Amino acid sequence: MTQTPVHLLTLVSRNSDAASLATRAPGAMGAVSDRSGAGWSVVECSVAGGADLVGWLDAETPAAGTDWAITTVRNRRKRLLISDMDSTIIGQECLDELADFAGLKAEVSAITERAMRGELDFAGALTQRVAMLKGLNLSALEACHRERVRLNPGARELVATMKAHGARCVLVSGGFRYFTSRVAQMAGFQADRANTLSDDGVALTGEVGLPILGREAKLVALLEETAAFGGTADDAIAMGDGANDLDMIRAAGLGVAYKAKPIVAAGTRARIAHTDLRAALFFQGYAVGEIVA
Repeated sequence: MTQTPVHLLTLVSRNSDAASLATRAPGAMGAVSDRSGAGWSVVECSVAGGADLVGWLDAETPAAGTDWAITTVRNRRKRLLISDMDSTIIGQECLDELADFAGLKAEVSAITERAMRGELDFAGALTQRVAMLKGLNLSALEACHRERVRLNPGARELVATMKAHGARCVLVSGGFRYFTSRVAQMAGFQADRANTLSDDGVALTGEVGLPILGREAKLVALLEETAAFGGTADDAIAMGDGANDLDMIRAAGLGVAYKAKPIVAAGTRARIAHTDLRAALFFQGYAVGEIVA
């Protein structure tokens, strides 16, 4: 008789006792391990649950402000962190904020939202939005970064902790290198990949450098980065919020949906919606005392 593989369920909260959820989880087996501390409630237990467990977590965790991940027992600590930038590592969509300097934020944001939900072709939506910014002075990019771009809580700690334990950290974005290069430095990432905004030395030309980095290119980045150190996709944690992140999230050993669109959350077994990016460390088995400030 074939046995159901045993996995680990990790529950993370800042506002409630996650242990009470763990004891009620469908398929929970054995004792609950409590790794709480420093204002975090972090518990985990062995589970043999499938779709019924995911459905139960979807129903039960929002009211408790609890994030969760179902992971394998082996190879929990990943050797590669590969993450989306906009609305994941930072709290903004850079292109939307840049459009605000052209008085077009509402129009551009509407297209961004549809693209991130998977309702529009990513490359087409990107070229459409950038074309709307033709003639925008380059000074707007610097002002946008200085005035608008802010790291999400836990970003620096996530990157610093994984680097301290030997992992490589790569920022990969369907946005633009003007911003990824700066955000990578802010958060401590070792490398970044993104698209290029074309300009004439004074203003944006309304064009995007080719080839466009989108959904497929993010997956390629994951595979190339893990292959570079002799690993596989199972050695990576991939994080994102939009439809163009789905392929790399699904391929990674640990794919995390961060405050994600419904199409992304539905395709994952690890979700951060209530706490912050440090939850991704607890999902990998890190203890509170191991987090690098």
